[in-house]
Amino acid sequence: MSDRRPYRVGYAPGAYDLFHIGHLNILRHARQQCDYLVAGVVSDEMAELAKARRPVIPLIERLEIVRNIKYVDAAFVETVPDKVETWKQVRFDVLFKGDDWRGTAKGEKLEQDFAAVGVDVVYFPYTVHTSSTQLRRALDSLTAPVPETGELSRG
Repeated sequence: MSDRRPYRVGYAPGAYDLFHIGHLNILRHARQQCDYLVAGVVSDEMAELAKARRPVIPLIERLEIVRNIKYVDAAFVETVPDKVETWKQVRFDVLFKGDDWRGTAKGEKLEQDFAAVGVDVVYFPYTVHTSSTQLRRALDSLTAPVPETGELSRG
């Protein structure tokens, strides 16, 4: 029986901020589909452009976390918004994304752009119960200012 995987080089881009089980699942599933997996870690500036806020965890720490995940063969810092420009540097055969991108305008553009250069886009199930956005909200609620005693309403 052959141990050959469908793709040679896979690419899994993300901010990987507040690393959680959803990130691990994407990387695990991606590695099962390729011989060599490159994780693209977006720079702080790129994350801010895409999500209108900087990551909680600085780039150097996110990069160190991701490059030490056993499913990842190499980690690459993404500094440009155009994934095809990143492809010109990394030369992957397939790009992996969470299926929250499937059927969206940005997902369809990604598919069209990569079809033009012979790269497949493969979607994996999005981990609905855990996301960096949910974790950030939880952190924000823990650090929100507490009203002064005199400001509490009495009922």
